[in-house]
Amino acid sequence: MEGGIHKAESTEFRDLLYLTSKQPFILRLAFSAGIGGLLFGYDTGVISGALLYIRDDFEQVEKSTVLQETIVSMAVAGAIVGAGAGGWMNDRFGRRPSILIADILFLAGSIVMAFAPAPPVIIVGRVLVGLGVGMASMTSPLYISEASPARIRGALVSTNGLLITAGQFLSYLINLAFTKVNGTWRWMLGVAGVPALLQFVLMLALPESPRWLYRKDRKREAEEIMRKVYPPEEVEEEIEALRASVEADMAQEWSLGGAGLAGTLRKAFGSVVVRRGLTAGVLCQVAQQFVGINTVMYYSPTIVQLAGFASNSTALALSLVTSGLNAAGSVVSMFFVDKAGRRRLMLLSLTGVVACLGMLSGVFFAVDSHSPDVSLAGTALFGANGTCPELDLATVAGVEWTCTQCIKAPSECGFCADTDKLLPGACLRTSDASRRACRAGRREWYTRGCPSSFGWLALVALGAYIVTYSPGMGSVPWLINSEVYPLRFRGVCGGIAAVANWTSNLLVTQTFLSLTQALGTAGTFLLFCGVSAMAFLLIFLLVPETKGLQFEEVEQMLGSKDYKAWKKFNAKA
Repeated sequence: MEGGIHKAESTEFRDLLYLTSKQPFILRLAFSAGIGGLLFGYDTGVISGALLYIRDDFEQVEKSTVLQETIVSMAVAGAIVGAGAGGWMNDRFGRRPSILIADILFLAGSIVMAFAPAPPVIIVGRVLVGLGVGMASMTSPLYISEASPARIRGALVSTNGLLITAGQFLSYLINLAFTKVNGTWRWMLGVAGVPALLQFVLMLALPESPRWLYRKDRKREAEEIMRKVYPPEEVEEEIEALRASVEADMAQEWSLGGAGLAGTLRKAFGSVVVRRGLTAGVLCQVAQQFVGINTVMYYSPTIVQLAGFASNSTALALSLVTSGLNAAGSVVSMFFVDKAGRRRLMLLSLTGVVACLGMLSGVFFAVDSHSPDVSLAGTALFGANGTCPELDLATVAGVEWTCTQCIKAPSECGFCADTDKLLPGACLRTSDASRRACRAGRREWYTRGCPSSFGWLALVALGAYIVTYSPGMGSVPWLINSEVYPLRFRGVCGGIAAVANWTSNLLVTQTFLSLTQALGTAGTFLLFCGVSAMAFLLIFLLVPETKGLQFEEVEQMLGSKDYKAWKKFNAKA
């Protein structure tokens, strides 16, 4: 799929070192376009930390989970539109102008968020950034792929995938760096404009994709660019290969009848090969999101707080570990996906994901069941006006409260822990005054989770979840989608799968906090555990193994009369 992660062979990395030493222009081109991947990853991670401080600055955000979800998810909504618009702009105006426009949108969104006076303005900035992210997510890998020598294309495009995870890791470092600075979240969100501006300047000095130029009959310009990219002894051969490839593409378009998108879709869905391939590809993309990964990437510090770590800076520091593990898992996948096989790696990954989500559910159930009691005497020390209203009613009824009942009270109450966090604390009405009064006594203020001796187990389970998810379900779905579609329908099928991925992402991020309120944190992770178990079953039944098969053999396998996804395909037979 265009915009997905291309798998690189180990020999490509050796060729990369050799070719870039002879033609350094290649590395400059790949690095400049690859900043788009860095921006993509940075935006995914930065909001998770910034949200903690936005909640502190705006009381309406603190009290509304829907508003918090909207701030996070509007970037995803923008990315869905940006990816769709980016596909049209890529073909109409070229790859380079599309990247430049994405940078302008990203820079504008960063500035809007940095100076936002109110939550609705932050949301506008998130939409602008999302539009840029959506365009960059598909245009940057496409530009690198089309402007790179064929034998190192996989290695160069893989660097874009690595830069995405590097951007996520960088975002957590930036978040930590600004925790003690005035205007914390404004700096966190505003800094994203710096790499966008850098990429804009670098891309001004780079050429258009030679493949796009050749399709637009600007052959002389395309050939001049290729002479900068390829060693002199290879230029003529590569120009001829480009000519043959473009002519083949145009012939395929002609074979589809020039009926536009509707006609292409009718022909695609009329093919059993496409239907089976699309079932496998879309299933993998939806499963990638529905196992809950973006609840971790977008809400990681919040999850850490739900486990009983109240401090914003502590939550950010502990969340840095999950981002690092995700980046490491991406590297592991590059080495094992061709040895273990795509299908087996996903099934092994899902087995671990189910176990880890089950463990997370159990840990959060234990946290809720063993939270500290509420001390009436300790609460009274803060004055009658600061007491949680529902606590007074519970006291009259003779009901004893714990921290769990306190933070779930309808009138938005918080728990002020004792200096020994596991001892009884105070239950107060949520307000800036209550929070300041609590922290003035060197006590922790809890509104998300409760103090617990089980919190460290949640961190272990969270880390294990990332370790099992990232090498399999994290990257393999993109690879499956690059292999299961016939060449003539690869663009439209890849687009359908990408929209399915982004839409699933939006659904998960827009509902996670609401689910934790409705089902509890333990119930929410148990729900994701059940969905992951169902994903395991469906992938076992519907996704074939494509390891070691040529594109033609994959098409032959999907079209065979006795096709069963779980059966090994023998191309010779």
